[in-house]
Amino acid sequence: MALIYPDNWAAVIPLANEETELPELAEALRRVMDAVEGGTVYFIIDGVSKDRTLECCKELGEADPRFKIRWIPQNRNVVDAYINGFREALKDGHEIIIEMDGGMSHDPRAIPAFLRSLNEGNDCVFGSRYINGGSMVDSPFKRRLLSKGGSILARILLGAKLADMTSGFQAFRRSVLLEVVEYPLLSRAHFYQTELRHLLRSQKLIEVPIHYRAPSPRVSKGAIRNSVKVLIHYFVLRLLGRSPKI
Repeated sequence: MALIYPDNWAAVIPLANEETELPELAEALRRVMDAVEGGTVYFIIDGVSKDRTLECCKELGEADPRFKIRWIPQNRNVVDAYINGFREALKDGHEIIIEMDGGMSHDPRAIPAFLRSLNEGNDCVFGSRYINGGSMVDSPFKRRLLSKGGSILARILLGAKLADMTSGFQAFRRSVLLEVVEYPLLSRAHFYQTELRHLLRSQKLIEVPIHYRAPSPRVSKGAIRNSVKVLIHYFVLRLLGRSPKI
């Protein structure tokens, strides 16, 4: 039986100082939207961007209305950027919403695999670098250590079953995201990906292989402190038998 993709899917992509990489990303996204009809891309931009990312995105949107530009200066961190981006896509009625990083660290060519997995009855689809077919290349040792180590700790302390607990390439059904955007998330940085997977563990979910490229080694000390704090919080709740779910 032929798969029927949803005809109103969206990708939410926060951008910060991506002027150089934007043309390659936009072209790759355009090819996917040409192949899989009904797609819309939301570029979420805030004051973190100091180059011409906003202006370049506006030019893209004027040339191709499938690119929606959202300037959200009230974002306090990357988690706000994702959640506010989800709100924009939900407000516009999209049934399937995909979260991606900018800068080509996530390959848009994987989008059909996410749509296909949701079409097969799953509620959440998580990109994984650590299952058969996945990979992590051109990434500094520090970032690889944090990504792999975070997944191992989540499996030990939170009882996680997924191979990759820290990837930011994922897709959700509308019904799931309507609950996520109203949930009081504790993460303010990278641990958001792990927190979300932990909270959604009772949903029908699946991992799909992705190829990840992360040239930047920078992870702030504040982000690491927040990650440790939130991990301990959920670990204690698990010990007490009070682990929350969405």
